[in-house]
Amino acid sequence: MCFYSFIDKFEEIILMKTLSIILMLALSAIVASAQKSVSSIDKITAAYLNVKNALAAGNGTVAESKAKELFDALSAQPDNGLKPDQKKLFDSYLDKLKYDSRHISETNAVEHQREHFASLSKNLYEVLKGLKLNTSTIYMEYCPMKKAYWLSESSAIKNPYYNDKMMTTCGRVAATLPAAK
Repeated sequence: MCFYSFIDKFEEIILMKTLSIILMLALSAIVASAQKSVSSIDKITAAYLNVKNALAAGNGTVAESKAKELFDALSAQPDNGLKPDQKKLFDSYLDKLKYDSRHISETNAVEHQREHFASLSKNLYEVLKGLKLNTSTIYMEYCPMKKAYWLSESSAIKNPYYNDKMMTTCGRVAATLPAAK
């Protein structure tokens, strides 16, 4: 084997290793971006569920505080790392989600919070259904008395529209969003 063939083989090996490293770095960046999107969506979902649980308990002060956290999560550019079609979907609902979460965060009057919560729930359901990024199962539940939906982390009914003892379990599961794979 000639010295120049040895150098050519050595250069080929170095080139292949360099390309492999570049490819791994590019894939890592793509995975990190996708994880950021999922993480942001999880934060939004968790904040929403905190608002829902506060309303189910009839606690307007906690709902007010948790809605502020939801508004902050929505304002933190959660659409970074989404695919173009996902970004378009998310952006089409973002102002509506922020509007309702802001209104809930500006008062501790539970009845007024619940008015905005119905719209917030409907819009967040459409976002989660379209993105398919939720890492845990989400249940869309329905209250026939209020004719309104909400999202829940459990199939057990804890109605956020009524917090008296007779109505807390009024409702049914209307749809299930399975956890993303």
